[in-house]
Amino acid sequence: MKRIVLFSFFLCFIRILSSQTIIYVSVNGYDSAPGTKEQPVGSLTSALECIRKIPGNEPVTVRIASGTYYMDQPLRLTEKDSRPIFFEGDSLYKPVFSGAIAVSGWKINSQGWWTCHLPEVERFGLYFEQFFVKGVRATRARTPDNEWFMIKSSSEQIHYRGTARSPEYATQRLNVNPEDIRSLTSIKEDELPDLTAIFYHKWDNTRKRINYFSVDSGSLFLSGKGMKSWNPLETGTRYILENYKGALSMPGEWFLSRKGDLFYIPRAGEKPETAQCFAPVLKQLVEITGAVVNPVRNKTFRNISFQHSANLMPSAGDDPMQVAAGIDAAIQLDFAENILFDNCEVMHTGNYAVSFSRACHSSEMRHSYLYDLGAGGIKIGEPFLRDDQLPVTSEIKIDNNIIHHTGQVFPCGGGVVVFNASNNKITHNEISDLRYTGISLGWMWGYTDSGLITTYMGNQGALEYKSGHIVSPAINNEVAYNHIHHIGWGELSDMGAIYTLGESPGTHIHNNTIHDVYSYDYGGWGLYTDEGSSHILIENNLVYGCKSGGFHQHYGKENIIRNNIFAFGHYYQLQFTRVEPHLSFSFERNIVLMDCGVLLSGPWDKATIKMDRNCYWSLPKENLSFLGTPFNVWNKNNDKHSVVADPLFKNPYALNFEFKSNQIIRKIGFVPFDPKQAGVYGTSEWKTKALLPQEMLDEFQQIVLKREKQCSGIYK
Repeated sequence: MKRIVLFSFFLCFIRILSSQTIIYVSVNGYDSAPGTKEQPVGSLTSALECIRKIPGNEPVTVRIASGTYYMDQPLRLTEKDSRPIFFEGDSLYKPVFSGAIAVSGWKINSQGWWTCHLPEVERFGLYFEQFFVKGVRATRARTPDNEWFMIKSSSEQIHYRGTARSPEYATQRLNVNPEDIRSLTSIKEDELPDLTAIFYHKWDNTRKRINYFSVDSGSLFLSGKGMKSWNPLETGTRYILENYKGALSMPGEWFLSRKGDLFYIPRAGEKPETAQCFAPVLKQLVEITGAVVNPVRNKTFRNISFQHSANLMPSAGDDPMQVAAGIDAAIQLDFAENILFDNCEVMHTGNYAVSFSRACHSSEMRHSYLYDLGAGGIKIGEPFLRDDQLPVTSEIKIDNNIIHHTGQVFPCGGGVVVFNASNNKITHNEISDLRYTGISLGWMWGYTDSGLITTYMGNQGALEYKSGHIVSPAINNEVAYNHIHHIGWGELSDMGAIYTLGESPGTHIHNNTIHDVYSYDYGGWGLYTDEGSSHILIENNLVYGCKSGGFHQHYGKENIIRNNIFAFGHYYQLQFTRVEPHLSFSFERNIVLMDCGVLLSGPWDKATIKMDRNCYWSLPKENLSFLGTPFNVWNKNNDKHSVVADPLFKNPYALNFEFKSNQIIRKIGFVPFDPKQAGVYGTSEWKTKALLPQEMLDEFQQIVLKREKQCSGIYK
């Protein structure tokens, strides 16, 4: 066998030496093949092994035939891979690289459920927490089947406080309605260690195993890190229970025991003999990991579909972390430069899709489809600081991508999240059907001169918060021409279609179209400058149909909000929270159109805010009030050159914000812009792919109408 392998490697070397440029990969190939067109290899890892044996440093193309490739390990590129490599599939029939195992051999029990036994689960610990049937994510058995239960009260006993902002070890008792957990009486002893609760609180989620419960007293007991003071489990916190057989009740639900018994309740029309079923088992599909002095450079991935990455909850659970910052990605990059993903797909993940993490530079993701994601879409930079003084991730371009249907495991995941990273461009993306923020910029809460809070990597590999006088590296980022819509879905609070944190000089947010942001409680905003956001220019954006308003500044310094259109907020149009002894922001040459709710919410009259040359209008006009005063009183101290007038949109209720006439906007110096330029560009097929299906739009609308008592013209 060794002689055959050595001969194959030698043959691989000779054949490649003669062609020098192309390695062929096929589902019918085999690992010891030379990688020629006649004798292709069967995996990307085998192709890479062949490439490493080619002398010199000339570019190599990996030509990948269409088909589905089941990966038993990630493709791992390291500093050894110094030559340019082009991994290319067919543009119409993309090869699929799957991190899943196929599940078959179903039987149908007396209840009509599909059942099968997977011996490798018990024998090899091949447990999984995501499952897909016919390309659709199945729901791990949960109760309630829709919406949530609520905590009545809670208490915590701290056993070890440690030095972190929250206790390092504690137990919690949650008091709930006994009827809500009645189904736990049927739970089997071997199911209890995997019984999981998912909590929805403010902008975060907590995922914990239930250590003990008492149905009669209505008590659930947890252990692990102590509750976060800013986001505790408290009265009114929503939760669901999942992952026990007794919760199986609805079509599309599944349950896997540790003994390997898998149960699935089929959806209408599904048949076991024709259904393709996949269970993800690989966390990463691609790992690009260079070295500090020798990053991985010049790699291109084109026309490839990456599917089915896994997430397994750690034994201690997942503590809350904004935008699911601590969750990894199916495609993970560290110490990488000049990496391009072009016309690719990343689908059906348990984690984020892509992470340009530590010291990544001058790379791009373009014209790619990111869909059905466990956490969020793309992470840029690291959500913590290091002491090594290396340059942070920079010059990452995210252009012309579709990011749909995120937050399927971690609802708080973001569409595109820029942590400690600079000079990045996020342009012309379609970002929709998220449960939380669309684009998030920055990772520091507060100001450098007065001290701020950020995160660092703790000794046990977990993110911890610390304070200090630190200069934010999240500067000079551009967010432009993105179409961000239908986010929130009434699940979390305190979100923004575009959200910023910390001092961000040079950051420019412009020409984005934002609409339909609907939070559970407070904080469904279009543009949201949160704690310490400073020196940011926000202009030429169209924002409408947001629950809590088109713009909110919590607190910040010297931001410029100009030449934007804010329309049809549900409860408020504009919000402001904290008064500080400096210029908070300038608000000039904006148009605000409302038909219900409150125009200004918060202490606008007590802060230093430069407001001028704006146009305000209400349908009907009587609703227009400036903190309880008419405009002729308000503009004695604010908005001296502003107007209360119909801006003369062609048909705003039909969401046509073109102008019938420039008569009014000339008075304030408003410069018209074209909102239709936002979103993806290219072929009609690509633009059509970016559209949400009508049934999904109707579902979002029903959530709004069910919970919303305020009127809004766009819903008439």
